Amino acid sequence: MLAISIVGCKKDKIKGCTMTDAKNFNSSAEEDDGSCTYEGQQVLWYGAATSDSLINVDGSSSLTYKVDGVIVGSSATSVYFPSAPSCGQTGSITITKDLGKSKTKTCTYEVTDNFGWIDWSGTIIFSANTCTKTELVY
Repeated sequence: MLAISIVGCKKDKIKGCTMTDAKNFNSSAEEDDGSCTYEGQQVLWYGAATSDSLINVDGSSSLTYKVDGVIVGSSATSVYFPSAPSCGQTGSITITKDLGKSKTKTCTYEVTDNFGWIDWSGTIIFSANTCTKTELVY
């Protein structure tokens, strides 16, 4: 006599990052495994009036931008935007920050001119999958 038994196999769920705002989102994942990581962006910018003041009042010709003490960019003081630029826009100072497993991170920034004077300093908040725009006003 031949005995046949049918055994069902349980399919394991695909594990991965299920958070859509994470940089490593896995659309095939059925179960979150805690591996999600995030990044955020900031664009620092100023308009024509600030540019004019930097050039004609201060005599500045260039700016250096630091985040958490690290230089992240530089620009001529004559480079300005009539309205907030998009992150990554040509000529903009865009900073991309790895947030790790956190959805936000607060950092310090400092902008100095070619004479070494600090024109702006403070804190900025990076948020997951977000481009935050910070206007520098003179």
